[in-house]
Amino acid sequence: MIEIKELKMSYGKSRALNGINLSLEKGQVVALMGPNGSGKSTLLKSILGLVIPQKGKIFVNETDIANNYLYRTNIGYMPQIANYPENLKVKELFNIIRDIRNGSKEKDEELLEKFRIFEIYDKYFGQLSGGYKQRVTASIAFLFDPDILILDEPTASLDPLSTEIMKSKIIDSKNENKLIIISSHIISEMEELADRIVYLLEGSIRLNMNIKDIKNGSGERLGKAIARVLQSN
Repeated sequence: MIEIKELKMSYGKSRALNGINLSLEKGQVVALMGPNGSGKSTLLKSILGLVIPQKGKIFVNETDIANNYLYRTNIGYMPQIANYPENLKVKELFNIIRDIRNGSKEKDEELLEKFRIFEIYDKYFGQLSGGYKQRVTASIAFLFDPDILILDEPTASLDPLSTEIMKSKIIDSKNENKLIIISSHIISEMEELADRIVYLLEGSIRLNMNIKDIKNGSGERLGKAIARVLQSN
């Protein structure tokens, strides 16, 4: 579904991506992990077409994304920080997005209902708490029933109930044969949700394994198992 070949990107003398090769298939949750500055954001923005790599290729559904914006209609994106205009009402924000995406597939409004977004439709985006902003951005990511979802720290500002709703939605989406890529530092949640860990360090992939293979029947916590594998490599 997503094929990345020899992706390289630098900012001045700093190498953000150092020849990334990665294949991501549908029907799985992939946890993209690594310390700050490891290249996670640059990799995600490259897939989204928000950053143009200096070298390498990205294919989505076997189509080269270079100079081709239409592939984005098949991706739902949830940023870590919502930067929508604060003087827009929530309903105005959704109406604008629906107008922009006119003609897209049937809408998925499950999160609008479960997160009770309709109850805040007349509030300005700038009036919302961090948790509600997170709920709005999550609802937008899933709204057009995309086959690929890119979620950046999707539960970071959510309360426990909203977190469980979000996790259930992610699992349901995987069971619908979608590809979900989650950038997260919360290892306990990734152990619960993810099938596979892709760990970046200094712009390179240092680990790309199924969680079962990482733990290898050891019974270790995932964080400890990841550290063991990284050290052995």
